[in-house]
Order: sequence, then structure tokens, then C-alpha cells
Amino acid sequence: MTILDTVHSDLVSAMKTGEKERVGTLRMLLAELQKAAKEGSTDELAVLRRERKRRVEAERAFRDGGRPDLAEREAREAELISAYLPAELDDSQLREIVARAVAQAGASSPQQLGKVMPIAMAEVAGRADGRRVSEQVREALGASAT
Repeated sequence: MTILDTVHSDLVSAMKTGEKERVGTLRMLLAELQKAAKEGSTDELAVLRRERKRRVEAERAFRDGGRPDLAEREAREAELISAYLPAELDDSQLREIVARAVAQAGASSPQQLGKVMPIAMAEVAGRADGRRVSEQVREALGASAT
């Protein structure tokens, strides 16, 4: 069963139980997944990550703008979207992946970040935010350079 099928099934269930906010979020998610499929994209996880990132950024903007009510709604939407994504890597798992990527690339200085990132991101496979991976790589290269 694809993520698209799962979201559709969950949408039907939410409609039956009258969960208005959940229905709205699932409809938006379903539309984005269908649009991506129509455009030929088969990476459903990329769509989910993009939509979650949008919600997180909107939440931050609403909090900064003094709109906690809207920020909470965006946070709930991001949490709902996250439920369809694979579990995030913890810091120790991510450090192991980064260490392997640094060794594989033969990198020893922060200037070689560009060599390490593609290797690390391929192994992470969407289970960690790119920013987290980048921070870990910078830390590993900084530590190995000293």
C-alpha cells in the first residue's frame, strides 16, 4: 500500500468520524501527493518532507508574528504529516552514518563538506533533516581537522 493510498484511507476515516481539522490536512496532503504523481514524481516521502517543512516554517513565522493560535494549528499539521514519515535517526545513529561517509570520502577538512554530504544524505535516506546532517558533518570534519 502506497502512502497515497494510506492517506486516502485515513481521509475517509476522518470524514466518517467528523474530524474537521484532520480532514483538511489530509485533503491538502492527498492533493499534493496526487499532483506530484501526475507530474511523474514517485518520491512520496519527498512530498511529505516538503509539506512538513512548510508547516514547521509557518509555525515559526506565526510564533514570531505573535499568532500562537495559528502556530499551534501549523504544529498539529506538521505532527500529522510526520506520522507518515519514517522514524527519525537519533544522534548516535546519525553520527555513525556521518563517520562512515567521512571515511568513505577521505575527507579531513571542513572544505570537503561537498564530498561528504551526498554520501551521508544517500545513506540517511530521508530519516534526518539535511540541516542536522550538515551540522554533524561539519562537526566531524572540524574534529578530524584538529
